[in-house]
Amino acid sequence: MTGGTGFVGSRLIEQALAAGHQVRALTRRAQQPREGLQWIDGALDDPRSLARLVEGADAIVHVAGVVNAPDRAGFAAGNIAGTEAMLAAASDSGIRRFVHVSSLAAREPALSDYGWSKAEAEARVVASDRDWTVVRPPAVYGPADMEMREMFRLATFGLALLPSPGRLSVIHVDDLAALLLVLAQSDAGRLILEADDGVAGGWTHKEFGRALGAAVGKRVLPIPLPHGLMMLAARGDRLVRGKKAKLTPDRVDYFCHPDWTVDPDKRPPSQLWQPKIATPDGLAATAAWYRANGLL
Repeated sequence: MTGGTGFVGSRLIEQALAAGHQVRALTRRAQQPREGLQWIDGALDDPRSLARLVEGADAIVHVAGVVNAPDRAGFAAGNIAGTEAMLAAASDSGIRRFVHVSSLAAREPALSDYGWSKAEAEARVVASDRDWTVVRPPAVYGPADMEMREMFRLATFGLALLPSPGRLSVIHVDDLAALLLVLAQSDAGRLILEADDGVAGGWTHKEFGRALGAAVGKRVLPIPLPHGLMMLAARGDRLVRGKKAKLTPDRVDYFCHPDWTVDPDKRPPSQLWQPKIATPDGLAATAAWYRANGLL
């Protein structure tokens, strides 16, 4: 698997090891050894390390991806070229099963460079001769997530700064990891799946803001931010943090789209997988983890 040192990938490794699987994962930096887990030093642009990574594997789960980059070239290198490299490694090694982690952003490729790169990566997978399944997660949250941490912190002050009115779907990282593990072991077929917490129609931005408040024990005031104001904030973040800025113009365009809910017709078959973690419970557990680690 790729992305094993990241938020989703690390939880997938935990679940795979707990289920008794042998796991081989790619890493750029030295990692602690663990029984059942073999770390392969390398990167997506190193074909020799990818050959070692996939040798003798029953399935490949490609989790790694770039969610934030300073320009389109950065997204293309991380998401498109990286996926092409993994598909080539799978083909060279004769591995049929290929599970690819995409994003709901792939549905709107004209909206952001991120979405464009994820759509292009999907297209490579779909055009391949592998036994592929694509998973498009919505917003992923859970303990150890750093992407939503600022939203939790604001909620402790009774605030929820949100994009203009819209809807979104969410999924707990452990539910997503469980789906990926099931898909790696099953012949689900060539499908594009969109998985969430099971809430029909998703959450309005205000509802999710209030749920964040409940998770930290605060009554919050949801404040919708217009696109123009968010764009100014993104430029300010770039001035302060440079290439490490988390709020970029590309992400603003993505965040401000009014509908990031999953397509119910693309939900995984219920006999294959169902979410187990209700979002209010998952948000509360996430807030507790932040507090326990001095992050809230």
